[in-house]
Amino acid sequence: MSLRASIAVCETSCIDDWCRTMCQENGVDKSNCMCQEQHESHDNRDDESQSLLTTNQFVSSYTDEQSKGKRRRSTQSKTELASLDLWRLQNLAIPLSYLAVGTLQGLFRTFLNVYPLNLGASEAQQTTCSTLATLPAAFKIIYGFSSDLLPLFGYRRKSHLFLGWVLASVVMGSLWLTSNLTLQRLDNGTSAASTTMSHSVVIVPDDAPSLVQLSWTFFFFGVGMWYADATADAVVAEKARLEPEAIRGSLQATCYVLRFFGLMISASISTYLYSTVGPQVIVRALTWIPCLILPFVWCLAEAREEEQQNQDSDRRGRGLSDSFTATPFIKKHSLRDQWDEIWRTVCSRSVWEPMAFIYVFNLLQVSNAAWRQFLVTVLGFTEANLNTLLVVSYVLVYFGTIMYKYCLLQTSWRLIYQGCLVLNLVFSAMQLLLIRGHTLGLSPFVFALGDDAFAEFLNGVQFLPTVIMMVSLCPPGSEGASYAMFTTVMNSALMISPAISSLLLGIWDVSKDALEKGDLDGLFNLSLLTTVIQISPLLFLGWLPRDRKELEALASKPFSGSPIGGGIFLSVLFCSMAWTFVVAILNIVRPNWAGGS
Repeated sequence: MSLRASIAVCETSCIDDWCRTMCQENGVDKSNCMCQEQHESHDNRDDESQSLLTTNQFVSSYTDEQSKGKRRRSTQSKTELASLDLWRLQNLAIPLSYLAVGTLQGLFRTFLNVYPLNLGASEAQQTTCSTLATLPAAFKIIYGFSSDLLPLFGYRRKSHLFLGWVLASVVMGSLWLTSNLTLQRLDNGTSAASTTMSHSVVIVPDDAPSLVQLSWTFFFFGVGMWYADATADAVVAEKARLEPEAIRGSLQATCYVLRFFGLMISASISTYLYSTVGPQVIVRALTWIPCLILPFVWCLAEAREEEQQNQDSDRRGRGLSDSFTATPFIKKHSLRDQWDEIWRTVCSRSVWEPMAFIYVFNLLQVSNAAWRQFLVTVLGFTEANLNTLLVVSYVLVYFGTIMYKYCLLQTSWRLIYQGCLVLNLVFSAMQLLLIRGHTLGLSPFVFALGDDAFAEFLNGVQFLPTVIMMVSLCPPGSEGASYAMFTTVMNSALMISPAISSLLLGIWDVSKDALEKGDLDGLFNLSLLTTVIQISPLLFLGWLPRDRKELEALASKPFSGSPIGGGIFLSVLFCSMAWTFVVAILNIVRPNWAGGS
């Protein structure tokens, strides 16, 4: 009963008592006493009060339920926010995994660019080693399916993450423990104070690893690293569903910022470590970095599968959503069930239309394959200059991701791609000016630095909207396979693009002999052609939704659910994967098969 109703009942009772007393004192007959009417009115008020009491009890009960619901939602909200805090011990394995992947990439790229040559490998054999190290990335969709379908020791994610890093560490540790990785450098007399490898004779010990051992070691190391990477992607895709709308995408942005930070730092110091300490320090780092992540993987918050099922039933009984925990329980699918779910996903227009743009965009990022030869032959760039360009590119990719995370997170995806394509046209024009010798008073190195490095900055800006959109497309329970499938679409297009670049070399004469003779017309024409190809995705920009709401709206438009759209999507995916595998094999069997400058 409310306070006002209680006061009204109290007042009525007091008036009745006073009325009866006054009638008795003045000898008024009971039948003529106004108290009777008052009493009857009071009885009616009692009925009303009783009704009011019943209503208030219902309202009070409803209010209590509302209060309990609010407390449950508050608890749920706090738990969800805690699961999104990457710096809690229970989640720390995820950002560390992204940081490790970037760091390891920077380390082994430098190692494989130099060490096989020190062992006496030809450039073709060196290409084989590098190809085998990157080939496992083409199998990420298999890693994704395994973490979705095959729980190990009751866990769907952390056990696969643990296994990937253990495999990477054990494989690289075997190279470290079974081989002599030291190198002895002797001055060959070409420079009195030579400290660089270009002026030194390298003596390799007799028990150094063979090229076969080195190649397969890095292949299986890549399997472990990309296996762990695909599993970490699946965990992030699950957690990204819990993000509030205002900060949607920041979780992925943080993870990829860490990856590019690791790449930037390791690329900057790996060359120095290799030349001053030796290759053994790189191999030791590649062994120990995965080991350092394992304790944090052990602490990763994930309930066992049967525990998740019990928690899920209990949450539904208490009116909580399935997203109450960091890793919501998803009913285990068979391979057929998951394939059917992925088929329904790719048939949706909200999937095949934006992914078609992503594929076409990356496919058309065709570079000038003769550009490096021009920098060396005509402008006289040294290996140090080229390495500096590479390191600065990594630095600017990192700052590109930082800019997106803190300045452009809520900006339209279509506007970001449009702006990056227009700026790419500006930097490509700088490339044409450099060919003609118009450097605006700057040295050719500084001018080339602005051209190549800032193009990578744009790549960093436009990379994050792509992966954020891909997470939005993942169906619940199939995050590992679906996200790996979407990234494979993007990566396969990036693998085919260099082959197109090589095929364009035959249109004009851009050979080393022509460049040495000063004939740069072919190079100019090729640069102009590749510039036009690179900005041509502007014609397909309508396929890309502006934001997540427009992405979801595509599912209700005509041709959504069309098996034709899904069939074309999967056909392009599998053909591109086959092409990527064929290119990798050709790079191993017949390096430079596509021609050269």
